[in-house]
Amino acid sequence: MTSMKRWMAALFVLCTGCGRGDVGEACDKSGDPDECVDEAICTKESETSTTCRRRCTDDAQCPATEKCNGVSATNIKSCQPK
Repeated sequence: MTSMKRWMAALFVLCTGCGRGDVGEACDKSGDPDECVDEAICTKESETSTTCRRRCTDDAQCPATEKCNGVSATNIKSCQPK
């Protein structure tokens, strides 16, 4: 039974990192709302980079260094670097 507890503990530790990306973390597919936490969406940063960015409806919801812009192939906006 002890080996089962160790196996379950190891599985728990491995899976705690298996979640949706937080704001600022890398993601894979721009526009995919399921890759990031609820308040964020995967946003294309460049030709080779995508990042989870906070959703917004206007610039007032973004930090001063970011602006609220549309996310490719969606009707959703996110806070993106100016």
